[in-house]
Amino acid sequence: MGLPIFLMQKPLSMKTPKFLFEINQEEPGRFKLEGELSFVSVLAAMKETAGLFAVPTQKMVFDLAGITKADSAGLALLLEWLRFASQAGVDLHYVNLPSQLLAMAHVAGVDDILIID
Repeated sequence: MGLPIFLMQKPLSMKTPKFLFEINQEEPGRFKLEGELSFVSVLAAMKETAGLFAVPTQKMVFDLAGITKADSAGLALLLEWLRFASQAGVDLHYVNLPSQLLAMAHVAGVDDILIID
């Protein structure tokens, strides 16, 4: 009796670019996001932004003009950031959302939840 095919295959190795996601503060309360908001990068993005909402501020703006790729995991992260902001009493706004994120938000019925300037 032979082994199932999936046990005989070599494990896949995934090479990912060194730079997937980056966030930089342009001025107090305003952040520029660059790279991907995708299944591959959201965990790193979540870790990188974990402390942002602990800083006392009334309003934050995330500029997504530098986002080159986004998928449903990226949309979920935008919603998670809104939840963190709400818990911290921060008014979070998004600007320059890529068209694919806007389209996914509309299809998912959450475009009215996102505060888009």
